[in-house]
Formats: sequence, structure tokens, C-alpha cells
Amino acid sequence: MTLTQLEYMVAVDTYRHFVLAAEKCFVTQPTLSMQLQKLEEELGVKLFDRTKQPVIPTEIGTRIIAQARVVLREAERIQQMINSEKNVMTGELRIGIIPTLAPYVLPTLFKQIRTKYPQLELVIKETITEEVIHELKNNRLDCGLVVTPLKDASIKEDVLFYEELFVYVSRKNALYDKKYVLADDINPDQLWLLEEGHCFRSQVLNLCELRKSADLHFKYATGNIETLKRMVDKSDGLTILPELAVMEFNKNQMKLVKRLKDPAPAREVSLVTHRDHIKTKLIQTLKDEILEMVPKQMRQLRNKKVVEITD
Repeated sequence: MTLTQLEYMVAVDTYRHFVLAAEKCFVTQPTLSMQLQKLEEELGVKLFDRTKQPVIPTEIGTRIIAQARVVLREAERIQQMINSEKNVMTGELRIGIIPTLAPYVLPTLFKQIRTKYPQLELVIKETITEEVIHELKNNRLDCGLVVTPLKDASIKEDVLFYEELFVYVSRKNALYDKKYVLADDINPDQLWLLEEGHCFRSQVLNLCELRKSADLHFKYATGNIETLKRMVDKSDGLTILPELAVMEFNKNQMKLVKRLKDPAPAREVSLVTHRDHIKTKLIQTLKDEILEMVPKQMRQLRNKKVVEITD
């Protein structure tokens, strides 16, 4: 039994396809299949049911794969110990990030990492929080940048900053002339929302107390905050935007941004990891770089209140 064989086995479980798994492992499909066959012969069990499409692990295969992930994680820990001892910032860091953060964090973060740590490779997956947590638990991601609290005992949350939430209104909207907006001022029929599955949608619904309404009719939903802004610009509606989304607004755009009264609603942004994560130094470096690009006032909860993410 070799670590390479375990890597091939885990890859097939991850991608549920022999050809795709081989591509991800940078080997030919016959090579990968041959090594897995040797492993099965050595163990005396079938690891995968090849009659199913997509391919799935057998019952015993599922248990062996789970243990293989532990073995591979511990093997990687040895390399991380060596890198730490040599003070070398190298290797691969797999990061999950939610779509409502990605456009405002990644461009600057990539530039900083590329300049300071050219040997460090960032592999980014932009997806919803639920998928980030799933990937962390299956060792397919090393860390995630998401909105918390998650209330998951297997996930460690390291709070980075708090983003105030603002109302963004059309010039044609009745709230345009207001300096401050109350949650009760928001007309749900004019509110543009993210689609189901996004934690930010949940926060907006809780913030505006819209779950209590029985006659909500949202004609449109999207997974992109920039789209929400454009929809407001072309209509008489409004939406809710996080702080990073308005930081680069010009003077004319800022006229459309309205604050909610103190304590201002906010979302808590954290760097999350599985409790058994191993790339401690790389993750700490990532945290430091993110904090460096975030204004200091966003690192404190002063005059802000975190909005719940409950469904």
C-alpha cells in the first residue's frame, strides 16, 4: 500500500469518475485504474462499484476512503512541519469563498500573495457556505472565507471583520431623500434579493423581518450582488449591500446608499477551518494578508449588531 494509491483512491471518490480523477492526479486513466486494482488485490476487497455511473464506493470502500483521508492529511502534516522549520512559504492553499465576498476580496488578495509569496499557490473555489463546509469536512479545502456564526462543532471560526449592511435605493424610490432608513421603511415588493442558498439572502430577510409576511412576491433573484445593484439602478427598487461592496463607490453612487440606524446591522466574516486542519502557517499568512487590506474600523463590532443567518 502506498500513499500514491491512497491519493488515487481518494481522487476517484472525490470526482466519482476514473478519467477525471486521473486528470486531477496528472496520470493516465489506465495507470490510475491499475494502481487501484493492485490496492484492491492487496486489501482483498472491492473499493468501488464500477457498474454505477457515476462510480460510487462500496460500503467497505467508504470506510477505507475515510481513513485514507486521515492518513494523507497526516502525511501532509510532515511536509508542513518541514516547511515551517525552514520558514518557507510554499505549497498549495485551497480556499473556499462565498460569492458575496469574492469580488471585493480576491483581486487585492491575489496581488498581495503573488508579490510577497510567489511560491505559494492559491486554489480558489467560489461557492455557497454549505458547500464550503462540506468541502472542509472532506479535506477538499484547507480553509474558507464565509459569514458566521455557523454553529458547527467540527468547524473552527476565526473572526476577521464585521461588514456593516447598507440600503441601496433607486433615485425613484421613496427612501431616496432619507438619511437613515428603518427596517419598517423597506417595501418587500421593491426589494431585490439574492437567490436561495446564499446566507446573505437569509440575513436580509431577517434584517427586514420579512419572514413574518405571508404575501412576499419576489419576481427576481440572482446570485450576484453586482446584478442587484444594476437592477436597482434601472428600477424604482432597493437592495441591501455589504460594506465592501460600497467602499469604491463614487460620490454620485454614495447618494444612493442609506445607513440603517445604530446599532447598525452587520455580518460577521470569518476564516473557517476544519478542527483537524494542518496548514497552520499558510492559513495564518492568509489571515494576516486579509486583515491588512481591511479598514481597521471593520475589525470591531462597535455600534454594530450581527444579523442572524437562520433559515
